[in-house]
Amino acid sequence: MPDESIAGSDASRDWERESGPVQSPSPTYRSSADGRLVSYARPAPGISASAFLAQARGQERFFWEDVRDSIVFAGFGVAVNLLAWGQARFEHVQEQARALFSDAVLLSDTAPPLAAPRLFGGFSFRHDFTPDYAWASFHPAHFVLPHYQLVEVDGEAWLTINALLGPDEDPADALPELQEALDARYEVLRGAAEVHSEPGARQLSHGEPLSVRYPLSYEAWAAQIAEAKRRFESTPLKKVVLSRVCELRFGQQVGVDGALRFLNEHYADSYRFLFEPRPYHAFFGATPELLVKVQGATLTSMALAGSIGRSADGREDEALGQQLLNSEKDRYEHQVVVMSLLERLAPLTSQLEISPQPGVYKLRNIQHLFTPVRGTLLQPEGILPLVRELHPTPALGGSPRRLAMDFIREAEPVPRGWYAAPLGWIDYQLNGAFAVAIRSAVSEQRRVWMYAGSGIVADSDAQKEWEETEWKFRPMLEALGVG
Repeated sequence: MPDESIAGSDASRDWERESGPVQSPSPTYRSSADGRLVSYARPAPGISASAFLAQARGQERFFWEDVRDSIVFAGFGVAVNLLAWGQARFEHVQEQARALFSDAVLLSDTAPPLAAPRLFGGFSFRHDFTPDYAWASFHPAHFVLPHYQLVEVDGEAWLTINALLGPDEDPADALPELQEALDARYEVLRGAAEVHSEPGARQLSHGEPLSVRYPLSYEAWAAQIAEAKRRFESTPLKKVVLSRVCELRFGQQVGVDGALRFLNEHYADSYRFLFEPRPYHAFFGATPELLVKVQGATLTSMALAGSIGRSADGREDEALGQQLLNSEKDRYEHQVVVMSLLERLAPLTSQLEISPQPGVYKLRNIQHLFTPVRGTLLQPEGILPLVRELHPTPALGGSPRRLAMDFIREAEPVPRGWYAAPLGWIDYQLNGAFAVAIRSAVSEQRRVWMYAGSGIVADSDAQKEWEETEWKFRPMLEALGVG
């Protein structure tokens, strides 16, 4: 296969010039010796997440919206960074988070638990990921405790300020200063909200793209699938998920806010997210797939695999859904994911509920086979042990896991970075929720790279899988005003 990797192209050198060298953010928290977390929250009537993010443009920003629980989180600025590398990155983040929250002081007696300090971040798809080019500002594991954070729930908004005090500072002495800073920030946000344009026009500031490029040719894609089928016959490999990339170049800085607004309006049935660890270098999207959510001993997950398009005609759309349910190839692909979830979760749970038959999960432009999963943990230790156990699921990697990951490394010419990896939040009790970062894009100044993948099994047809990735590109292309 010809070498079409970013590192070997003119595009890569452009990325390097625009992105600059990898910079390690600070402050980075490693243990309680680095200081003590204090947090103060107040009601924030009249403040929306969209206005909050717009006012923070040019700073580090974070956003998560879960329509199922009617919760919106947003944050900006950095109080604390947690970073980790290598195979033990999940454990290292867990250790840092536990140390950070173990002696945290929450100074607001009346604030709801959802207004308490919360880490936002995620992991790369591979543990040996190297931050470079499109992913220059992203690490193998990176979580941020925002300096300011907002939660919208049940029609109310709360604004929170987080700060790291020195080991010898008294949190009570810091309270008046925190209150003053938060009140001042609220007034700034309220003033910004009065002039902020609520959802309506997309307001994409970047205009039409100068170029739209797909680095991987159809011929190379078909060759990858043919090789995968040979492996299915000669090795225990039975499924692998392959992805391809679309690159957009604009004449102006990418309007992430307008793109996110479009996703919020048109893909409200998905988890919408933004992780912007460096100003104007953002990872954002609208993913339908929950990896896992943990609240105490209760875990929630899903199997989402097997896809078909939608139709504007109601009868035809229902027929497409039935065709998906009757598809032997898609049912097999889906069952591989279900069985993997069962295998990985059964030893960790006292009770595990998995529907015996999948349903159809309908999105704006695509529908998937869907099986919900719910369980009770034997030893609740927070969200990260489950993230470590489940990533990557066969829905994004393949089965068996090691063989699929090896094949992806050999076959895909472009590093995935954080695409198809866990992204979400962790609260002060180490509970949280993580989605699988698909239907996503990474932007840097005037350029965007977006990813789309498809599950390959023995009965896969290269042309149909290619068309499936085209459906999966649509949300981000539309959000960016293309097509």
